[in-house]
Amino acid sequence: MEHLYNFSASERMRYSRQLTLPGFGEEAQSRLASGSVLVIGAGGLGSPAALYLAAAGVGRLGLVDGDKVDLSNLQRQIIHSTSRIGMPKAESAAGMLADLNPEVEVIAESKFVTPENIIPLIDGYDFVIDATDSFEAKRMINDTCVQAGKPFNHGAIWRYCGQTMTVLPHTPCYSCLFDTDPQEAAARGPLGVTAGILGTIQAAEAIKYLAGTGELLTGTLLRFDTLTMDFSKITVPMNPSCHNHH
Repeated sequence: MEHLYNFSASERMRYSRQLTLPGFGEEAQSRLASGSVLVIGAGGLGSPAALYLAAAGVGRLGLVDGDKVDLSNLQRQIIHSTSRIGMPKAESAAGMLADLNPEVEVIAESKFVTPENIIPLIDGYDFVIDATDSFEAKRMINDTCVQAGKPFNHGAIWRYCGQTMTVLPHTPCYSCLFDTDPQEAAARGPLGVTAGILGTIQAAEAIKYLAGTGELLTGTLLRFDTLTMDFSKITVPMNPSCHNHH
């Protein structure tokens, strides 16, 4: 049996519903407490992802975002609030997470991810969540994580629809599926809850990975449409022409 984390009485109360969950329990909670997740983007996807990761008891949580809170963000970016308009998003999010669960170590990085800083940013984290809103950033995160052997989850939303897949070393990646990026769409949407649904799924993937429970969305693209509540899974094979797997 692996080493179990020494939970305090208050932590046992905080996580009591998970500690008694079949197939989860103390070992899985200990893995969460000793695990770390980097959330890149503290917006529509990063808000619910970070909130649920902190609530679940992930030991160390990194947040990277170079943007500031704007009034138009609040329709979907629920980690922020009206009183924090103008504040750097990473700092605003860190404040909310500290209030939600002071047991979690939160590291706020008020910067945008670039080709120059992404490797030191992802280094030292067990799992990365791509919660960005740019296809260019998604490609960069995917390619860097794959080449570094860093497990991560891809997520993207458009209007009412969302998609996500989890990429581990030697599993199909975003570039296996899409060899070119679509043109950046005009800012119409998304529906706020669409971001919430997807960000929550992204958090679930990170929790399952750290806890060692359930089945991950590896080699599988999950897509959904909030208007119809249709969910579908698409099998993604390794692409021999993908530049990441040569």
